[in-house]
Amino acid sequence: MRVGYQVGHVVQRDSIDHQQQWQNHLEQFRASRDAGFDIYCWGHHYLIDPFQHFQPWPVLARLAAEPGDMQLATSVLLLPLLNPVDVAEQAATLDHIAEGRFTLGIGLGYRPEEFEAFGTKMSERGARCTEALGLMRRLWTDDEVTHHGRYYNVTGARPTARPYQQPHPKIWQAAMSDPAVRRVGRSGDILYVGPAQSNATIRRQISLYHHTLEENGHDVPEDMVIVREFFCAATREALDRARVNLARKYEVYAQHGLHGADDELTRKVTGDLETLMDDTFLVGSPEQCVEQIAAYHEMGFTDVAIRLFYPEMSQAEVMEHIDLVGREVIPALHAL
Repeated sequence: MRVGYQVGHVVQRDSIDHQQQWQNHLEQFRASRDAGFDIYCWGHHYLIDPFQHFQPWPVLARLAAEPGDMQLATSVLLLPLLNPVDVAEQAATLDHIAEGRFTLGIGLGYRPEEFEAFGTKMSERGARCTEALGLMRRLWTDDEVTHHGRYYNVTGARPTARPYQQPHPKIWQAAMSDPAVRRVGRSGDILYVGPAQSNATIRRQISLYHHTLEENGHDVPEDMVIVREFFCAATREALDRARVNLARKYEVYAQHGLHGADDELTRKVTGDLETLMDDTFLVGSPEQCVEQIAAYHEMGFTDVAIRLFYPEMSQAEVMEHIDLVGREVIPALHAL
């Protein structure tokens, strides 16, 4: 099983200088590479107060220049906020900089503030995503593209940036609700399961995904991805502190409102954090974490992206966490 290092949006605003934050990210990247992580996954948000966060295109381009063969992924890019012509050419450019080590993960987004800032409607995000992906695939493969859709228009466009990978990089599509899972199945893309669905919900949605793939004439992709909140430690004291850090992050999720999820997930994020921690987060000893992730492997997941740092964790604690996972978790997962 491949293991991704998921970078989320958890550095609290004004807690450290932005340059120090960048240097910390760079140190974490190098440590995760040396620890044996397979993929470095970078999140995407705007105006994400009370956190501060950097944008994926320049970050991943910079990291592509680092030694090693770790894959790079947007995890996930909020496609409905963006212009698909720009995304297609940015992705193609990054794919060349990374020499084919790039995966495009995309999602719908759930924060009204972001949609307002970009002049789009949340009610249109599913349709925008579907149309954008269709146009991007044509821009990556066709010699000339004319597209007059509901949201995007190009006439006689001759694409000027082709990806390194042919016909294009892998596409992960994030889905939390059943309609989103069906959308991924209709496209034939790789399903990316979010951080908070229960195992029972995941099994049901995998079945829905496979059924929708078959209905639309698609083979089941070789890959399937899950992202999880994760904290591994050898002592009860460390695990208790992890629960405090996770609680801080999900307090902010509740304040933002996690739109686009099913009713079960919304209830958990906004009012039932203890159940969420016990039912979906990976928190425990190295052996317990391996056992929990092995259950996802049995469901058919080939990749797990795990978050290793949270609000109020020091850089020293993050580095210790990466080292522990590299020594006691990743080798066992690679052997699955």
